[in-house]
Amino acid sequence: MEYREIGKTGKRSSIIGLGCENLDGKPFEQVQDTVNAALECGINLFDVFMPGNEIRENIARALGSRRDQVMIQGHIGSTDLRQQYDISRDLPVVKKYFENLLRIFGYIDFGMMFFIDSEEDYKGVFETGFADYVQKLKRQGDIRHIGFSSHNPVMATRVVGTGLPEMMMFSINLAFDLYPAETNALNELNQGLDKAAFCGFDPTRAALYTLCEQKNIGITVMKTLGAGKLISAEHTPFDRPLTVGQCVHYALTRPAVASVMLGCQKRGEVLDAVRYLELSDEEKDYTAVMNTLRNDFKGNCVYCSHCQPCPMGIDIAAVNKYLDIARLDEQNVPPSIRSHYAGLERSGTDCIGCGNCEKRCPFGVPIIGNMAAAAGIFG
Repeated sequence: MEYREIGKTGKRSSIIGLGCENLDGKPFEQVQDTVNAALECGINLFDVFMPGNEIRENIARALGSRRDQVMIQGHIGSTDLRQQYDISRDLPVVKKYFENLLRIFGYIDFGMMFFIDSEEDYKGVFETGFADYVQKLKRQGDIRHIGFSSHNPVMATRVVGTGLPEMMMFSINLAFDLYPAETNALNELNQGLDKAAFCGFDPTRAALYTLCEQKNIGITVMKTLGAGKLISAEHTPFDRPLTVGQCVHYALTRPAVASVMLGCQKRGEVLDAVRYLELSDEEKDYTAVMNTLRNDFKGNCVYCSHCQPCPMGIDIAAVNKYLDIARLDEQNVPPSIRSHYAGLERSGTDCIGCGNCEKRCPFGVPIIGNMAAAAGIFG
């Protein structure tokens, strides 16, 4: 297993996490076998947003004395008052459900403010006592870090701007990133993904990811497979379906992403998920699917590393990623980004302008110019 820092939390997560939603309603023996498989594979991050008591108890029982081997994302505001997944900002209700989660697991590593997608959601969290309650939970040590979940890049950017969260769970996949920011991606997913609505990489989404990297806000990813539609020949919006490995790799190459949460419900599915670690670069490559679309990506680095190898040993994708973040505010580049750039074995200053990378780039990125720009900003 590979591990990454989750932003500024100081915690390191497995790059493949376990989304536990699909274990809901399953017999305990199946939950136990799936949890055991995850731990055996080195998975140390579980997402438990489900409000039902039985599934929570089953996961805790399956973990047993191994609770401290995993980090749990527990969601504040997730309820089932109507016998279905629901959202509440009513504090007595919120406290009832979250304190039940605390009773079962003892503590929650990442207390996630649940589902901030709309203006109403935002006000329900930040203009009531909800956010105060979350901060109190952290002061008491009941949660170790504050996060939130969202599917809306505009609202997510606004929440990051409050300075409260240390990490977020966000829906990232190639299809979602091609929709305009104002599109409700979840509605599109439910209605059927339509490539006629794609408009090239949405700048609002791209800016959110780079902002999170700039602010050191770690991202964990949901909807990686688009509820399975991206890997389905029948439902994919592209000319051919993506593989699981391609979907995972796309998400993991976005700035600030620490872990991809996959909804496994059986041991075999866990083992299939972690096979990503054994794939070749060619098997992970998602650009062939992108190239079935009109060329909406021209000039934009998608961090695919088709430009490699560089004769000077420059990690071109990494330089481009740090450059994109620096360009958000060139006068105030975060020290962490400068440090990451300085830690590269070779950087933009080592570029000899041979042009080999630009010949290989599928999207016409001005790599030589970007190397010079990075050298100018970072020195």
